[in-house]
Amino acid sequence: MALLDISGLHAYYGKSHVLQGVDLHVSPGEIVSLLGRNGVGRSTTVRAVMGLVRSTGSVVFDGAEINGKRTYEIALRGLGYVPESRDIFPSLTVEQNLILGQQRGKRSQWSMDDMYDMFPRLKERRHTLAGVMSGGEQQMLTLCRSLIGDPKLIMIDEPTEGLAPQIVEQVARYLDTLRQRGIAVLLVEQKLAIALDISQRLYVMGHGTIVFEGTPDDLREAQQIRRDWLEV
Repeated sequence: MALLDISGLHAYYGKSHVLQGVDLHVSPGEIVSLLGRNGVGRSTTVRAVMGLVRSTGSVVFDGAEINGKRTYEIALRGLGYVPESRDIFPSLTVEQNLILGQQRGKRSQWSMDDMYDMFPRLKERRHTLAGVMSGGEQQMLTLCRSLIGDPKLIMIDEPTEGLAPQIVEQVARYLDTLRQRGIAVLLVEQKLAIALDISQRLYVMGHGTIVFEGTPDDLREAQQIRRDWLEV
């Protein structure tokens, strides 16, 4: 049974009909990448799942319909979201940002020390205001802030965008750690090589619909799909 099952999802910005019947699913402990060129609706898909965009259709998470729920209600069910904009609290320290990510009254499988072990740079800067950190450090922070809330699935939007190669490698190890600990990931990514390397399945989106679903090996062989929908 899928942990996240999206069926017939349509989404709108004002009068613009952005998503036009998206179907996809993510199973427990699976990394699934959503690929496509800029502007095809990838970010809108994850925003619609989180209740941040007006949408119709079905979004079932952990056996319950969540479309129409408020964003905080969706998060409390165990669905994490890391936006491309990162959305850290700039006037708070690293440690204060992480504390805000914890769910009150819920025991998480992830501790503050786990976050610092995963990204030692955050431990070095734990008393630093988040707003003065580099983009790579802020990306580490927002990934950890989502994880410390103990989600069952995390949707991550363009985590490697604009990052140095060394930080990209750390993010890839982070994603593999999630998979090993049984957490599912829906990854919005533009770098094909990374998605092929870490994903169990991939979707390709074009013009608000899914135009391909398959394994990394399937996509490697689908040269026409890559030419028509991914290559610039």
